[in-house]
Amino acid sequence: MKHIPRKRFGQHFLTDRTIIDDIVQAIAPQPGQAMVEIGPGLAALTQPLAERLGHLTVIELDRDLARQLRTHPQLTVVESDVLRVDFGQLAQQMQADTSSRGGTAVEASGGKSGKLRVVGNLPYNISTPILFHLLDAVAVIEDQHFMLQKEVIDRMVARPATSDYGRLSVMLQWRYAMENVLFVPPQSFDPPPRVDSAVVRMVPRAIPEHVDVKLLSEVVRVAFSQRRKLLRHSLGRWLEQRPYSLPFDVQRRAEEVPVVEYVALAQALESGPAA
Repeated sequence: MKHIPRKRFGQHFLTDRTIIDDIVQAIAPQPGQAMVEIGPGLAALTQPLAERLGHLTVIELDRDLARQLRTHPQLTVVESDVLRVDFGQLAQQMQADTSSRGGTAVEASGGKSGKLRVVGNLPYNISTPILFHLLDAVAVIEDQHFMLQKEVIDRMVARPATSDYGRLSVMLQWRYAMENVLFVPPQSFDPPPRVDSAVVRMVPRAIPEHVDVKLLSEVVRVAFSQRRKLLRHSLGRWLEQRPYSLPFDVQRRAEEVPVVEYVALAQALESGPAA
C-alpha cells in the first residue's frame, strides 16, 4: 500500500537516486559506526546507509512508517517525536546494543568511539527546534549531516555583515564547524517542496569556548531583536542593567558583531565586574 505524504509531519520523500548517492558519499558511513537517522520516511537514504553500516537506528514519528521500518532486519526503530528523544540516553543504549551483538564501534576519522553520527532529512517546519535540541546533546555527537531548506542552511553558515547572519548563525557557529555540501532541487522529492533544499555538514568543535549557553542565547536574542537599529537601542540598554568588565561597541548593528565577540561578552557577563 502506497504511503501518502502527510502535511502535518512535513513529509517530502527523497526519490532522486543521484542525489541519494551524493548524500551517502558526503556522509561516508563506515561499518560499525553508531549512526542515527532522523525521519527515515520511505527509507530512500536508510537502505544504503544500513547496507554500509551493518546496523542503523532510526527515529520516526509516523506510526505507519515506523511499522514498515520494523520489518527491516538492520534497523532499530525509535517511534517518537525527535524533540522528545534524549540523545545522551540513546548513545548509551546504542553502545549496549552494539556490545550485545558482539560488535565494536568503529571510530570515524579523527573521531571518538561511543559518539553518535546523526543524519536526516529534517521536517522543514520544525528544523530549527531540532537543531537546538541537538545542540543540548552535542557532547555525545561525532557529526551531523542534515538536509534542510536551503534558506535555513544559508543562515546557519552565514558570515558577519551579511543579511543571512543572525541568531542561528551565532548559536551554531559557536559550537560547530559547518559547511553547505550539496544543493538539492525541489524535483528530487515527492511531493516537491516549494523551496530549494541543501545538505549541511556540522562537526562539533573539539575545544569550544566555555560559555553559559542560556546567557549566550539571551545576549544574541536581545541583540537581534532590532537588527535594523544600532545595538545601543537593544543590547546596549539591556547591558546597562548588568555589570561586566569588557569593552563592547554598541555603535554597531547586531549582524556586524562576529561570533567570538558575542561569546566573549557572555563570558564577561557571567564573570561580572572586575575586582
